[in-house]
Amino acid sequence: MFHRIRRRAKGSSETERQVAEWHARMQNQVPQGFGEPTAEPGQPETAGVVDDFLPPELRVPSHDQLDGRMMPWKQPLVLDGEMVACTECGDYRDWLILSTRDEIWLRCRAGHQQQETRLDTAWYNRHAGPADATHATFEDCLRHLGH
Repeated sequence: MFHRIRRRAKGSSETERQVAEWHARMQNQVPQGFGEPTAEPGQPETAGVVDDFLPPELRVPSHDQLDGRMMPWKQPLVLDGEMVACTECGDYRDWLILSTRDEIWLRCRAGHQQQETRLDTAWYNRHAGPADATHATFEDCLRHLGH
């Protein structure tokens, strides 16, 4: 067995010979257009207008087409080492977090709302998952989220 390994290692294989021949042939070849001056910039070609690939009923509205977004937040919300509680009823969990017009609002289960200035839209975007539905009214969204 060992003499076969030594024998194979001594001579070059057919593949090595073919690679060496290919390398020698390619040595002095230059790709087409390489080193030639580029064409003067003229009128840019306009791409043809193509209809979106999704039908309208499957398109998701962009953030600028929505009045706001909201997500449930079941656990207590801790900001700057302090647990956030509702200013009216004292609830501290089961929030709805609303993001609208670059402001963040908290809504407790009892329906009290308070603005939270320690949170921003970037925080909301990091913690919110993908939207599972869009709603025409605020009340429809509250019903969808169980509030």
